[in-house]
Amino acid sequence: MSEIITLSDNTFDEVVNGSDVPVVVDFWAEWCGPCRTVAPIVDEIASDTVGKLKVAKVNVDDNPETAQRFQVMSIPTLLVFKNGEQQSRMVGAKSKSQILAELAPLL
Repeated sequence: MSEIITLSDNTFDEVVNGSDVPVVVDFWAEWCGPCRTVAPIVDEIASDTVGKLKVAKVNVDDNPETAQRFQVMSIPTLLVFKNGEQQSRMVGAKSKSQILAELAPLL
């Protein structure tokens, strides 16, 4: 099972830019209902893509600088990075198949 990395304003660049595989970053908050719906799907994707993908989470309430930097206006938002560059943005609750279809070109 893959470990989901918790990112902060201070650790974001180091983890995302230093990754040798694509990184999916889930921007979420505890009070967000759709975020709770997406969380188990993100967990499954992390388990299914061990070695091919890193999965990380950013709590927007605790890390407002990172959320603002990437213009995260609605949550959940999934941003996908490869070689430190943003490749994709998914806003709102998505199904596992929708998320995997978006990730397929990067895997």
